[in-house]
Amino acid sequence: QVQLVESGGGLVQAGGSLRLSCAASGRTGSSSTMGWFRQAPGEEREFVAAVSGEMTYYADSVKGRFTISRDNVRNTVYLQMNSLKPEDTAVYSCALAATIYYASFFAKSQASYAYWGQGTQVTVSS
Repeated sequence: QVQLVESGGGLVQAGGSLRLSCAASGRTGSSSTMGWFRQAPGEEREFVAAVSGEMTYYADSVKGRFTISRDNVRNTVYLQMNSLKPEDTAVYSCALAATIYYASFFAKSQASYAYWGQGTQVTVSS
């Protein structure tokens, strides 16, 4: 059974930084696509970032501010979030696909992911 556990969320002022971690355990593929999604109150869940091998993908709203990375030894994916804005406030969830997707359409699609973490709250105050 695959388990994803996020950590690193919290309260930060606008302009600040946070680093989210997602540790994967169980029968995970070391090369499978991993991603971060977020859901703000009253909003639908949206794509944030994904990593497939050496390829990374970002939503336009976070490009240049967020960086996704992966440690295959620790089976952990990270999301470094800089220059945070109040509109970044949301529950952030990591996700693991059953395979690797190099096409951005699939890497950015929620339907591509088979496993999800429980989420971690990020709150950015103005």
